[in-house]
Amino acid sequence: MKSIALYFSEGASDKEYHASVEARGSGYVVNFAYGRRGSTLMTGTKTQTPVSLVKANEIYDRLVAEKEGKGYRAMGGARPAVSHVEDAGDESEMLCKPQLLNEVQESEIHDLIWNDEYGMQEKKDGKRIGIDVNGGKVQGSNRKGKVVSLPQEVVDSLVQAPECQLDGELVGTVYHVFDILLLDEDLIEDEYESRYAKLCKLAKKFGPNVQIVPLYQGGVKKEEMYAEFKSSNKEGVVFKKLGARYVPGRPNSGGAQLKFKFYATCSAVVSKVNKQRSVGLSVEGTEIGNVTIPPNHKVPKKGSIVEVRYLYFNKGGALYQPTYLGVRDDLDAADCTMKQLKSKGVEEDAEI
Repeated sequence: MKSIALYFSEGASDKEYHASVEARGSGYVVNFAYGRRGSTLMTGTKTQTPVSLVKANEIYDRLVAEKEGKGYRAMGGARPAVSHVEDAGDESEMLCKPQLLNEVQESEIHDLIWNDEYGMQEKKDGKRIGIDVNGGKVQGSNRKGKVVSLPQEVVDSLVQAPECQLDGELVGTVYHVFDILLLDEDLIEDEYESRYAKLCKLAKKFGPNVQIVPLYQGGVKKEEMYAEFKSSNKEGVVFKKLGARYVPGRPNSGGAQLKFKFYATCSAVVSKVNKQRSVGLSVEGTEIGNVTIPPNHKVPKKGSIVEVRYLYFNKGGALYQPTYLGVRDDLDAADCTMKQLKSKGVEEDAEI
């Protein structure tokens, strides 16, 4: 099998590209992954159906030569970048789809900090991913319950783990795990505090690219860490009811797990592609302005779902000071609702 990791850095552009020849059934496939260095990579294949090894090597060699012709260079030795690319889009083997969180208003934070029924964790700024580890196979799934590729560093960090199912956020090549759904048996009916204790016992089985998100308890400690996260420009915090079971999906309101973001974000549909690297955005068919695409991101296609950070929303107008964060391949247009938008001086529930 062949594999290579290629990198390109020039000005504000810092990208990576991985390619590999992998066995599949009675033939071979050529898979690839690409994106901004350190980010969650987009994946795909150059062979929709398996081909002969000779043909696969030809496709691989041509692909590598093309990238090297554009200035990409190998660094740090060759290695495969992703795992199970060929399964992308299939139904995952997770017990259930993820538990989704409603957002609380800032006025509720004090009571949650000083309520001993709730623990608190940092909210990571990554992609929500479930991971199933079973018999040496490590499979990732998104919030839709579909199989997605994982960075090889994460796969390597889980090869010594026992059979389990994990819930967490993927940030670059590091998986931050905050819950466990299965460990020899189904745990979703267990209380969160019990599930978290079992997760912590697995820490020695995880490699460096799988890290357990600390859980803070007690009002004094929660208040201290909340202030630290906020001053450090972290994304936000999550409050988890220690005695609650794991409930898939999002409750109509409230819930045993609640989030608060220190800044506003929204998911929107690309309604048009403008000149000079900007796109128009819409939510529920309503235009909400434009956002500039940074040089280190590809310009998304019309109809794509993207994530945007902003200061506030001018009702009947547009997002104020929007910043493009990237494409969301785990959401549909129906997830992009007006309810997510926060107007100046008004706190509203979000659905992201």
